[in-house]
Amino acid sequence: MALFNRDKIILDLCGGTGAWSKPYKDAGYDVRVITLPENDVCLYKPQFRVYGILAAPPCTHFSGSGALYWDEKDRDGRTLKDLNIVAHCCRIILMTKPHFWCLENPVGRLKRWIGEPVAKFNPCDYGDAFTKKTLLWGNFNIPFKDKKVQPVEVPSQDYSSLDVFYGIEKQYHSPEKAAIRSITPPGFAKAFFEANP
Repeated sequence: MALFNRDKIILDLCGGTGAWSKPYKDAGYDVRVITLPENDVCLYKPQFRVYGILAAPPCTHFSGSGALYWDEKDRDGRTLKDLNIVAHCCRIILMTKPHFWCLENPVGRLKRWIGEPVAKFNPCDYGDAFTKKTLLWGNFNIPFKDKKVQPVEVPSQDYSSLDVFYGIEKQYHSPEKAAIRSITPPGFAKAFFEANP
């Protein structure tokens, strides 16, 4: 018996704005955004059949851009705290055995704990004109990179193409910048949905 979209539950773990799961929601899927701190992924226990899981655990302590601080983060427990969130995303995936699942994180050191990724991309591969190398782990169909564009030009080394794309002023380590950087690029989200309906 074929499932209707409304019967397909998509969990968007650590989903924040719900940008990654938005194409599923727009298509009528039953999307449930489990985000921090409102819904703690570490305590979440789904009691229903799950069709797909999108997981975007925090990258602050894994991303290569913060490699200078990795030793400090390891010593003071920040790394372990975020690894716990990754472990709980994996627990939910193992519990529910979804039709597809994907966990994403920027290039960095997460692969030290969960192995080599199955795919990687830059937002410009899917039509969003900036770069942010992102790794993907899981069991899913890899979206076609058929909408490649050139990233926007960067005025100086103090900016990234993501900063220019979103109009972010030069401001290091601000919560606002971190929140914008963590949003799943819409072109990738749409391509992922089309490859994994």
